[in-house]
Amino acid sequence: MRTVAITEGFGEWREKARELHAAAIPPGEILWEEAASNSLFGEAAEPLVALEKVPRVPKEFLKLAEVVAHHASSDRWGLLYEALHRMSWGREKHLLKLPNDATMARLFKMRKEIGRDIHKMHAFVRFKKVGEDDKTGREQFVAWFEPDHRIMPLTANFFRKRFAGMDWSIFTPTGSAHWDGRALEMAPGVESMTQPDDLELEDLWRSYYKSIFNPARIKVKAMQAEMPKKYWKNLPEAGLIEDLIAEGGDRVSGMMETEERPAKKIKNAYLGKLSEMTAAAEKPSSTTGLIGQNIEALRKAASCCQECPLYQKATGTVFGEGPTDARVMIIGEQPGDREDLSGKPFVGPAGQLLDRLLADAGIKRGEAYLTNAVKHFKWKQQGKRRLHQSPSVPEMKACRPWVMAELDAIKPDLLILLGATAAKSLIGPDFKITEERGLLNRPDLAPKVIATFHPSYLLRIQDPTTQEEQYTKALQDLRS
Repeated sequence: MRTVAITEGFGEWREKARELHAAAIPPGEILWEEAASNSLFGEAAEPLVALEKVPRVPKEFLKLAEVVAHHASSDRWGLLYEALHRMSWGREKHLLKLPNDATMARLFKMRKEIGRDIHKMHAFVRFKKVGEDDKTGREQFVAWFEPDHRIMPLTANFFRKRFAGMDWSIFTPTGSAHWDGRALEMAPGVESMTQPDDLELEDLWRSYYKSIFNPARIKVKAMQAEMPKKYWKNLPEAGLIEDLIAEGGDRVSGMMETEERPAKKIKNAYLGKLSEMTAAAEKPSSTTGLIGQNIEALRKAASCCQECPLYQKATGTVFGEGPTDARVMIIGEQPGDREDLSGKPFVGPAGQLLDRLLADAGIKRGEAYLTNAVKHFKWKQQGKRRLHQSPSVPEMKACRPWVMAELDAIKPDLLILLGATAAKSLIGPDFKITEERGLLNRPDLAPKVIATFHPSYLLRIQDPTTQEEQYTKALQDLRS
């Protein structure tokens, strides 16, 4: 029996498995061990002799092996080598297409468990500020997470892209990652960690979570399956969940108890009331806690926003930019591809057209505060391009507390709403930009409010004459 020790993960397993595979060593003659770096296992192994003709290994298998290698199960190395040997020397070329095979079923299950663990890490990591770099001025954050598997190497690039603008370290029991704005470094894990307090940021995050919590749509069992309580201690909003669920239940029960229903119309009356309850619950209950905060505090809190699925595919939150005492505030739809990569609003083609539109209207962009109704880029892949997709109503509602807090912090004299999404977010879901654009009577938002076409709409118009006509209408709106 040949004992093979693995101390450094997939790369080491691949090299040793390649040697064993080239020598056609059967799986039954190998004992795979997960050992510490100072282990003596495997040192007295006899030299291997490679055969002249060695079957090639499918690329699909190597992709599977690289993921499964991060599973916590100690039998993963043996299972992977067994599959490798069977599909090559055993001539079972179609083994990867046999999900009911016992070995493959186990490997596929491991891959699925890894994927679920990665998803949870993306969703439940929470950073806390520990200071700022004296030389660069970059903010520094740390986070602690306890995944079920050794997934830090598989998730590090996600966080590098998502939080590129700050220095951070993520610690887990099996591995750590560190980003300083220039290089991403992997390091050994730590057994435990006490995170520093950042009470102001956590209070702000709790206020936002409470404002978008929807008791009418929550399914407690499903929520606990998706967000097990083991993660709650790292989530600032977790302490609110049980009380919010209880409050939601009490409110629904109270409404049901006081409801008067005609005896012959019980079903219709109930459905009408239920519809009313659901509609009320879907509206943000309050922006208390966000209202009154300055722009910098809001930007920090929003950088952690994960209250709708858009954060999963976006590079990061794209918050507003501009003078905090701006006389003019401009709200667009959502970031585009370039905005998503740069972290700044209106820097792509639509932003360039907006610059021209503002200049023609006599508005200096540098003196305006620019933001979007939705803070993450929503897109679909088409070849190598990321194509824009319009935000849904729930996505707009999730972001509305941020926009309203920005509006409160800036307090502009002139508010410009670009496109239907911005107008629907602040005015109402029935607003039609083609029919109601122009000067609006909404003193609750700003002394002067204007809604007009979004520059991206103008860019999509193919006919030059029509494009110029619509541009002129938008310019007239801004001059009104």
